[in-house]
Amino acid sequence: MMNTEQCMEKTEQYVLHTYNRNKIALERGKGVYLYDAEGKKYLDFAAGIAVFALGYGNEDYNQALKDQIDRIIHTSNLYYNLPLADAAEKVVKASGMDKVFFTNSGTEAIEGAIKTARKYAWLKDQRTDHEIIAMKNSFHGRSLGALSVTGNAHYQEPFKPLIGGIKFADFNDLESVKLQITDRTCAIILETVQGEGGIYPADPEFLKGVRALCDEHDILMILDEIQCGMGRTGSMFAWQDYGVQPDVMTCAKALGCGIPVGAFVLNKKTAEHSLVPGDHGTTYGGNPLACAAVSKVFDIFREQKITEHVREIAPYLEEKLDELVDKYDSVAARRGKGLMQGLVITGKPVGEVINKAIGHGLLVISAGSDVLRLVPPLVIEKEHVDEMISILEKCL
Repeated sequence: MMNTEQCMEKTEQYVLHTYNRNKIALERGKGVYLYDAEGKKYLDFAAGIAVFALGYGNEDYNQALKDQIDRIIHTSNLYYNLPLADAAEKVVKASGMDKVFFTNSGTEAIEGAIKTARKYAWLKDQRTDHEIIAMKNSFHGRSLGALSVTGNAHYQEPFKPLIGGIKFADFNDLESVKLQITDRTCAIILETVQGEGGIYPADPEFLKGVRALCDEHDILMILDEIQCGMGRTGSMFAWQDYGVQPDVMTCAKALGCGIPVGAFVLNKKTAEHSLVPGDHGTTYGGNPLACAAVSKVFDIFREQKITEHVREIAPYLEEKLDELVDKYDSVAARRGKGLMQGLVITGKPVGEVINKAIGHGLLVISAGSDVLRLVPPLVIEKEHVDEMISILEKCL
């Protein structure tokens, strides 16, 4: 077995360097802890970027995947498969929407949502100059389509020209959105809680206002729940706390709890007036292994009452983080929702805090340029919050 140094050397030799990785090589996990190649233990408050909602080594989840591997892993979408049917039913019923399309990633889910919006508008007027309104400071992915609706020039600049017809408004500013609407607008896309941009939850009035604008102009409301969905805010999907429903929702990350899978979900109106056979496809999307993971994740969420647990533990986490804001000048503010929290760090680089935390056995990540992001497995307990706070204080 390789040690950390050997793993790093081999990775840098053979893997394209597009990530500046932290200098640890993770080897295994148990519960809410990860262990590196030398056996050092880390409390995980990153969860693989909000992916491993159930923690590591969940026996029911692991067994479901092992069983499916022994049956069949891949069929393509030229045939039906049983896990696809089960997973689709659970996603649709949990969201209260109508149809789902499974993808391999969140970025691909965004691509499908964009195509859905353009097809919906094209069916009405056969025009090909439709526009989408996205939000400044947003992040939707790295492919050209997803990058086009990502409101950060830093990510976009080297890859222009991107897809056309994208306009940007200010998040949580309804008047800014209204000013961008024209007779060519076909959709408004936004994260219910902005993640990479710095952990900004949508204001209830703003989200309801966007929903009303979409209804008024017959345009689609697309909510990106790739990071904030799947129980992270205390509801299965964050928008369910706001009293609105999107026309299209994208999700991924914790949808498969480690197996790469994403989805875009459509309400009835949109499903009946958008994509048809030949419009969209994927070889791997919705394959039996990925859908077995999705299906089991929903089962475990229900059996272990995961969303209820998030609602119980989140106030305690918020209380402890607020104490850090009061205690340390270098912690300017806390913001977030449920177990998706951010601390604004001032007076020192946020990367410095992250590196110190790693040295003390705590994994945390950043969001934006100055936010320490905390997105732990949803199964954490108060003792894990206390342990995290104790380590973070050493770093601050």
